[in-house]
Amino acid sequence: MAVVSSNCIPSLTLGSLSQLGRRSLGWFPPYPTVMDINQIRERLPHRFPFLLVDRIIEYKPGVSVVGIKNVTINDNFFPGHFPERPIMPGVLMIEAMSQVGGAVILEPDVKGTSGEVFFLAGVDKVRFRKPVIPGDTLVMRMTLMKMHKRFGVAKLEGKAYVGSELVCEGEFLMATGSDPQARFLYP
Repeated sequence: MAVVSSNCIPSLTLGSLSQLGRRSLGWFPPYPTVMDINQIRERLPHRFPFLLVDRIIEYKPGVSVVGIKNVTINDNFFPGHFPERPIMPGVLMIEAMSQVGGAVILEPDVKGTSGEVFFLAGVDKVRFRKPVIPGDTLVMRMTLMKMHKRFGVAKLEGKAYVGSELVCEGEFLMATGSDPQARFLYP
């Protein structure tokens, strides 16, 4: 069975596709999953449409975390930002990075109590290097720089990449709250 394209792209048969091999077409193995979406939902209070982390692919408790956001045209912010040239809003990249950072500061070994929530208290030295568009996979690394357990404040360094290109970076100040009722604000 041939795949026929009206755009003058050479057609491929299933046999010729397997002969080409995945690498020659630019396919790579999927990212490993350390924490899936259900485990993320157990740790973070965010929910659709504001949960901006799809998977955690690397996790070093109390040190660093790497998460991904698969950016699709179906994300609810694209119809208005911008209709003719959709790009992910920078503030949502910051929010996604903050959510990834929350996974490391809400670790029980780091803070010591459960039922906490975190709040973004500030950002410094943020730079947006390249636009993020539908089809991109945003890979976000958050590294814990300082943690003041007594005050519930943490400072993290964040870098976000698409492929090997740095698209966003900054320093994040986060505060934790121990109000057990705060979790019930999110269904």
